[in-house]
Amino acid sequence: MNFDQAMAAFEPALPLAVAYSGGADSTALLVACAARWPGRVEAFHVHHGLQAAADDFERHCAAVCERLGVPLRVQRIDARHMPGESPEDAARRARYASFAALATVGREQGALESIALGQHADDQVETVVLALSRGAGLAGLAAMPPVMERDGLRYHRPLLAVPAAEIRAWLTAREVPWIEDPSNADPRYTRNRIRAELLPALERAFPQFRATFARSARHAAQAQLLLAELAQQDLASVGSPPDIKALQQMSRARQANLLRHWLLEAHGCTPSTVQLDELLDQIAACTTRGHGLHIKLGAGFVERQGPVLGWYNSAPPTKPLR
Repeated sequence: MNFDQAMAAFEPALPLAVAYSGGADSTALLVACAARWPGRVEAFHVHHGLQAAADDFERHCAAVCERLGVPLRVQRIDARHMPGESPEDAARRARYASFAALATVGREQGALESIALGQHADDQVETVVLALSRGAGLAGLAAMPPVMERDGLRYHRPLLAVPAAEIRAWLTAREVPWIEDPSNADPRYTRNRIRAELLPALERAFPQFRATFARSARHAAQAQLLLAELAQQDLASVGSPPDIKALQQMSRARQANLLRHWLLEAHGCTPSTVQLDELLDQIAACTTRGHGLHIKLGAGFVERQGPVLGWYNSAPPTKPLR
């Protein structure tokens, strides 16, 4: 799919905000949206404060928005990561929090519900490869959805089928300037190494890899939806919190699917494979009334509470020694 075809198929609720970094992808998206819906589009720019060039990025975005006649809203954040935390994950969470804050300001002046993101086909391939490298399940292999709901907002990715080179060619043909983030060339980031080393090799070996990877991601997303529906049905039958004896009547794979769903939906917890396997082992061992169960999952703990599994955000108070 080329850029113009992707934009023709894009039908968001208006008014619309475009997440605008100043890079090629968000620039092309902003220019196209502003031309198609004049007066109904604004730009959201997040100043991460992570590099000296961030002020230049903001000035560039302001100049482009002025030429386009598009309002620009800027949110300044400190996106530094904590020890042991992924820099990319920390920055991503900070960006979404910023978009939600900027949208709240926008709602005071109109019902802003839609935000467009500039991720493209190469970004989708990188996401699938990262998921494979981490041993992810279907949820990870599904990669980025074209539409998602978060914080009461609907996020759109209309360019997921468009290669990065096609977007840059579109901008070059129209003599539209963009900026290159120097951090995109930093080999310390896994995504950058995938982009610089792996994607060219895939291009040579499998020229259609972007389309085929995207198709696999869609298949994974469909399968994940089915697993979520099954988990909802199973949770309704065993109760929430889950009854241990009812869980034990299910296959181990079905228990795992239900527990992942319950932990995420009810407690915002995504256990690692090792943690979930340990929880399943402890559930299988609960064959007597007095058998305890206790395991740390994410930021909390799962414990046996009589016949059911209980959740604590922190460790329950210990009994004093006598």
